[in-house]
Amino acid sequence: MAVTQYTIRRKVLTLFGASFHIYDADQKLIGFSRQKAFKLKEDIRVYTDDSMQQERLAIKARSIIDFGAAYDIVDSRTNEKLGALKRKGWSSMIRDSWLALDEHDQEIGAIQEDSMMLALVRRFLGGALIPQSFHLKGSGEENLATFRTHFNPFVHRMTVTVEEGCHLNPLFILAAGLLLVAIEGRQN
Repeated sequence: MAVTQYTIRRKVLTLFGASFHIYDADQKLIGFSRQKAFKLKEDIRVYTDDSMQQERLAIKARSIIDFGAAYDIVDSRTNEKLGALKRKGWSSMIRDSWLALDEHDQEIGAIQEDSMMLALVRRFLGGALIPQSFHLKGSGEENLATFRTHFNPFVHRMTVTVEEGCHLNPLFILAAGLLLVAIEGRQN
């Protein structure tokens, strides 16, 4: 498998909730999600397009407003759990960190924000102006994917790059990117 790129876009200026568009490398829409505002327990549904007729992916929080929340990622077509992502609560206060878990909740990797110094600058000196970068590394420290945000005051845009040889399901990687845009994007 060669290097693959996706783009996730979220409009910044919306009254309630958020809408996410997912594009492939050719800028063809391959996913759409509308996140409801004021939800105590996240339940993000991804559809094949903005008509919201065919559900493709579900990302469900296991508990209500949990600082170290775990999110199950389910392929909606097969109802198969692809894995889970668990936010590292206290350590994410300084530098965003997530654990990547397989379908049996065994750790298979980790997602971490680029650098401690940039993370601190983002948190204390105006984070929206400094784009974020995250790396998904496997248990053997191999780089599996990179998630990079781009500065734009009107549209939150993230480029997701899946590295050659990545053994994880592409839907799992896209769910990770969507969570980073939805959850971490609220902080900046």
